[in-house]
Amino acid sequence: MAFSQAPGLSSIFARWLLREGIADISLRVGGRRTLKTLPFILLFPAFIGLIAYGMAWTTGLVQFVTPDTFIKAPPAIIFLGLLLMQMVGGTAVGLIGSVGEELGWRGYMLTRLIDARVPYPMLTSGMIWGLWHLPVMIAGLYYSGPYPVLSVILFMVSVTSFGYIIGRLRLTTGSIWPAFLLHASWNAVIQDVFDSFSKGENVLLWTGESGILVALALLASAWIISRRPMSVRRL
Repeated sequence: MAFSQAPGLSSIFARWLLREGIADISLRVGGRRTLKTLPFILLFPAFIGLIAYGMAWTTGLVQFVTPDTFIKAPPAIIFLGLLLMQMVGGTAVGLIGSVGEELGWRGYMLTRLIDARVPYPMLTSGMIWGLWHLPVMIAGLYYSGPYPVLSVILFMVSVTSFGYIIGRLRLTTGSIWPAFLLHASWNAVIQDVFDSFSKGENVLLWTGESGILVALALLASAWIISRRPMSVRRL
């Protein structure tokens, strides 16, 4: 938890030190633009999961294993029940962690990169976000697959792509709330549902944030989204 709060706390300290205030965090909901993103926020992680993990399960690259739960039902019903619970309840609870990160990444760093005219600020912020995770990956504490170098490369692809998508939501709505919510939704759905149903010797090679299939799915999604016109709104 302390790790996830560090970016937000650092940004607050920087704002205080530089006397920048907090107005540009854009804590207001953002009106219809933000509300229109809610279906995407809730469904996007499930979409990525069904494509990447679904392919891994159906091809036998990764085993589909039902975890022990309080739900007594066939595996498909348990999966669907937990998925729906996490899409809503898990996302709400996950805000505790995601707010701390997003206050720093999309609430501060992204806008500062834009102000400094850094090329490709959304991609750059995503890469920095990924690099921030590398120490815990190298230590084997976070999505470390059987091939460490490959895991780092794939993780950087995943996080940079996902960071672009979150950053785009932040800028097109003019609100930080979509970033809070999509980050929380991803953790609740991918980490707490799809990862918990996946087992096998090569599970971290194919799935998870350092997995081949997840990295490809996120990269393709970011590319498709980038092809659409973008209207930036800053509150």
